[in-house]
Amino acid sequence: MSEHQRNENENSEEYAESMLTSARSVIRTCLQIRSFETVLIVTDPESSLIGRALYEASAEVTDRTLMMMMPTSHKKGSEPPDYVAELMRKQDVVILATKSSLTHTKARINASRTGRTRIISMPGISELTFSTGGMTADYNALQKELSGLTSLFRRKRDVRVTSPSGTDISFSIGAKWRTDDNGICNRPGQVMNLPSGRVFVFPKEETMNGKIVIDGSWEGEVIDEPITMEVEKGVVTKISESKFTENINETFDEIGKSLNKNKASIVKTVAEFGFGMNSRAKVVGNLLEDQVVRGAAHFILGDNSAYGGKNNIGLQMRGVIMKPSIELNDVDLVKDGKIITRRN
Repeated sequence: MSEHQRNENENSEEYAESMLTSARSVIRTCLQIRSFETVLIVTDPESSLIGRALYEASAEVTDRTLMMMMPTSHKKGSEPPDYVAELMRKQDVVILATKSSLTHTKARINASRTGRTRIISMPGISELTFSTGGMTADYNALQKELSGLTSLFRRKRDVRVTSPSGTDISFSIGAKWRTDDNGICNRPGQVMNLPSGRVFVFPKEETMNGKIVIDGSWEGEVIDEPITMEVEKGVVTKISESKFTENINETFDEIGKSLNKNKASIVKTVAEFGFGMNSRAKVVGNLLEDQVVRGAAHFILGDNSAYGGKNNIGLQMRGVIMKPSIELNDVDLVKDGKIITRRN
């Protein structure tokens, strides 16, 4: 065997081991699977190496592990085959590692309704994210850090976000800050996306005013030209010209056509704001990983009905901003992309 071949084999073995290490973290730390539990892993040809690593890690814990391969014909937003949906309802644990998201499908919702099945979804997961990115976080430490933030949010309702690229926006919150996106999915009926690690909140309707400058990524695509959005009373009123502008406007305008005038006027509502806490994540053009990058912030436009909002349109689009400063009632929470952990 030549030295080149030997090096290739060693690199291949290291890569396989890093994949298995991450898979074991999902199985043993995030899901805390036990030997008597049934596990279904749903994957597809594009995510099959991840699926196989998860299968191997799960099989180390329980011999009641099954892996299903989605057909190549499966399209974004469509339901999995009936036999997959039926299997999902009968498991203790379901892991969805697929290119197209199954999180919002009837199959996933029906599995959750059993009250028994806990589900982790990793839509669009890449091997890079899985083996070296946000998936490799210490989720026990992340859970502890996120829970420790809860007290900081009490009685603080006013938020201001600024950034070096020009973001300057203020709003009041309309619900409690969420600090439970920590990667630990160990309770029956629980659903969680991985990679995890973000804090987020519902901006109270009609309170947000100012300017958002998206300079990290938009809808899972790294951007090289910032997108500037002007916001009045919680709704985006103007978007600067960029390669994304036409698609954003057309997407929301198409939805607005089927709504009455009042509803159509709020389709571009800013539905959610949050910031990342995952120190292993990087902005790589992956929707889930980008929004959990430590010290980066994200804004989500569209449907806010999950919080009880008026904009029930069934669509969301999101962008990430870099190095934000976030103030809560004039108290610094994030400063130039750095989480402020020390308090007086």
